[in-house]
Amino acid sequence: MFRFDYQPGTIRYGADCVADLGEELDTLGAKRALVITGRTVGETDAVMDPLRKGLGDRLVETFAETTPEKRISTAFRAAALADEVDADALVAVGGGSSLDIAKVAAAIAASDDSRSEIRETFEETSSVDVPDGELRPVVAVPTTLAGADLSMIGGVTATEDGDLVRGGAYDERLLPAALFYDPELFRTTPHGVLCASAMNGFDKAVETLYASTATPITDGTAVRALRLLSRGLPALGDGNRSDETMHDAVVGTILAQYGCSRTDGLTLSLIHAFGHGIARGYDVQQGGAHGIIAPHALRYLFSEVDGSRALLAEGFGVAPGTPEETADAVVREVERVRDALGLPTRLREIDDMAESDLPDVAEDVHGDGLMPYCPEGLDPSVGDIEGVLRDAW
Repeated sequence: MFRFDYQPGTIRYGADCVADLGEELDTLGAKRALVITGRTVGETDAVMDPLRKGLGDRLVETFAETTPEKRISTAFRAAALADEVDADALVAVGGGSSLDIAKVAAAIAASDDSRSEIRETFEETSSVDVPDGELRPVVAVPTTLAGADLSMIGGVTATEDGDLVRGGAYDERLLPAALFYDPELFRTTPHGVLCASAMNGFDKAVETLYASTATPITDGTAVRALRLLSRGLPALGDGNRSDETMHDAVVGTILAQYGCSRTDGLTLSLIHAFGHGIARGYDVQQGGAHGIIAPHALRYLFSEVDGSRALLAEGFGVAPGTPEETADAVVREVERVRDALGLPTRLREIDDMAESDLPDVAEDVHGDGLMPYCPEGLDPSVGDIEGVLRDAW
C-alpha cells in the first residue's frame, strides 16, 4: 500500500519555452512579475533577453541580489521590493539560491509579523513560518541541474552571535506554480558550475530509490532519470552540449526530483545529509561534496541494508549479479559519472577542511533533517558517520 499526494506546477520543457512565460502568468492570473536572480545571471543577456521578451510588459522589476549564502536578509529585501512594486508573481531565475530566496520572500511578504519578529523566530527555531492564505505564486526558470526546483522547501541562513543559523520555510504552497526548463538557458551556465550542480540532481535519483518514502511512482521516474543522466552527464563533463546531451541532462534532472518533495516527506536521505554537513561549513559546492561522499556513503548503505540495489542497477543499465556484485557495480557507476564531471574525489581536496574537523562534521550530518528518511534498518551512529568521512578523507 502507498499514498502519493503530489501536485507540482505546470512543467514546460524545450528550446525557447520561456517565450510562453506570459501565457502561464495569465493562467495564474498574474499581471506584475518580479524577477529574482543573482548578479551574474542578471547580467547575462543570453538569459535575460529571452526572459524579458517572454514576460513582456508583465515584468515590473528585477531583483538581482541573490547569493549562494542565501541570507534571510536577502529574502527580506526581495519581499520588500515585491510589496513596493505591487508584484503578484515572483519569477526565480538561475540556481537553487534564487529559487530558495523567492520562496522565502513569498512567505515573508504574506506575513503580518514584523521583519524583526520573523528573524527572531528563525534564529530560535531555524524556521520561517508560512502564514495561512494565498501566497504570491513562484515561477521557476532554472539554469543549473541541482534539482532544487520541484520542491516545497526554501532554505535560508542567518548569523547570530557569530554562529551560522540554517533553516527555512516548508509548505506545499511553496512548490512553484510553473517551471520552465529551456536547454538554451542551461547552455549559458559555466562548465564547472553546471557539472557540480548536476551531481546534486543526479544523487536525488539515486536516493529516491532507497528512501523510506519511495513509491512505485517515484521508482519509475528515478529509474528513468538514471538512464538519462548516466548517459548525458558524462557527455556533459566532456564539454558536449549537443541537443541530445542537454535533453538527457535536463529531462533527467526533472525526473530525478519528481515526487521527491511531498507533504508526507522527502525522498532524500543519507547522501544529501552528508552533503549538507560538508558543504555548509566549507568552501565546496554541494555538488562537489556529493561527488566526494556518494560512493563512500553507498558502500556503507549497502553494508547495512539492501538499499534497492537491483533498482539502481536497472537504472544504470548494469546486469545484476550477487547482492555484493550488484552493489559494487552501482558504486562503480556512480564513480564513473562523478569522475566524468571532473569533481573532487577526496575530502582532503577541500582547502579549508582539516581531518580534525571530521568529528564535528559527523555530528552535523547525524542531526540533519534528512536522516529520518533513510531506508528501514539503517540507523547510523555518529561513529558510523565519522567512519564514512574518514574513508572519504
